[in-house]
Amino acid sequence: MPSFRATLQITGLRPGNAPEAVMDMAVAVVGSAHVVEANQLDIVAGIPRITIRFMVEASEYDAENQFARSAAAALAQGVNEVATTGALRCYRRSAGKWLTV
Repeated sequence: MPSFRATLQITGLRPGNAPEAVMDMAVAVVGSAHVVEANQLDIVAGIPRITIRFMVEASEYDAENQFARSAAAALAQGVNEVATTGALRCYRRSAGKWLTV
């Protein structure tokens, strides 16, 4: 199965939500349709960024990329319920490199 990752900047928490709710929501949203391989939180240039690594069912190359883009969009929409967000990016693992989808 092809491996993808989505990164999303987190710019703040919505009232009433704990910091853990961000990653919990991210994993739940992507995990509802795909196998989540890993997740992590990084601080890049002073801005928190979550990364969710996931796999999509093997099919045709463009279809796999579309599934990954849809998963990333769902990630952003779900996380936006508990936090304010910034830049969203989606990548595909290919020949040992992460390529933008």
